[in-house]
Amino acid sequence: MHKIYTFYLFIALSFFSAHGDAQERVLYKEVDSIKLFMEVYTPDEGVNDQAAILFFFGGGWKGGRISQFEHQAKYFSKRGLVCFLVEYRTEGQHKATPFECVKDAKSAMRYVRENADRFNIDPEKITASGGSAGGHLAAATALIEKYNEGFDDLSISCVPNALILFNPVFDNGPGGYGFERIGNAYKDFSPLHNIQTGAPPTLILLGTEDHLVPAATAEYYKTVMENVGSRCELKLYEGQGSWLL
Repeated sequence: MHKIYTFYLFIALSFFSAHGDAQERVLYKEVDSIKLFMEVYTPDEGVNDQAAILFFFGGGWKGGRISQFEHQAKYFSKRGLVCFLVEYRTEGQHKATPFECVKDAKSAMRYVRENADRFNIDPEKITASGGSAGGHLAAATALIEKYNEGFDDLSISCVPNALILFNPVFDNGPGGYGFERIGNAYKDFSPLHNIQTGAPPTLILLGTEDHLVPAATAEYYKTVMENVGSRCELKLYEGQGSWLL
């Protein structure tokens, strides 16, 4: 499933001469009469087999805006990536649980991979990204086996080929973020507790003064990733606090 390639190549892609950003809104899932969409940003001069990146917004699984990563989607689409801003159910708008958030994130990954030809992307060059709770969802698509939508085609992998995580709340165990809501289900829900061989290469971006994700937690995540033979890069920003949940 995971090819050995560096996702830094994704970020550095600048050989396309795209100057604008085309935007499309597509329905990727309908559940309990709720329609979920993703906004698509494509290079003006697209070619086949492009790399793609999905962004999941933060908001503590309670709220948040799909526009959180709009700037990044525009930036990277101008450099040759197909970018997706993903809507998912939240507690505030849909009375959803964190577990349903994970189901939606997985459905989004499967939708993009299944429709790779439509979006002119390589299904083996898909990155998942997100901030805080959105970072958790991105990591969950890679590491959490449970919490799949019943009507999803599980033969289509939801596992990304790389991860870019902004201040991710990936420790949901005792003492970690969201434990009071997750409880003992953290054993199947927390990415930190489910790292295994074959985990996608990962880039973590975190402020040293983040009050929700201690730098020590991110450093431990990196250690566990490396112990299973997976690449993990950690970029710490001195003196910086929390970004949006």
